[in-house]
Amino acid sequence: MNKQDTIKIFEDKKVRTLWDEKLEKWYFSVIDVIEILTNGNRPRKYWNDLKTKLKKEGSELSEKIGQLKMQSADGKFYKTDVADTEQLFRLIQIPKFENLVN
Repeated sequence: MNKQDTIKIFEDKKVRTLWDEKLEKWYFSVIDVIEILTNGNRPRKYWNDLKTKLKKEGSELSEKIGQLKMQSADGKFYKTDVADTEQLFRLIQIPKFENLVN
């Protein structure tokens, strides 16, 4: 692994990341971050529900979340929802997310 695709460890859990050299910013797997922050065992379900809610409310955040290929536990690369640091902070500030984490 190199700077472009590394795994960060937070509280013994992995967070897949990608470095965009052109934009000079990190992208983080949304699913990995949600799993850590909610301490849940169904982060994909939580993220799908939250994305649906954001779209219904007309949030621009759901439209700005992109997808990049990241390596999964099986070693294969799949498109994964990613967010940069600013987008992650905005996501965490969503009331539904705050209520679940706190």
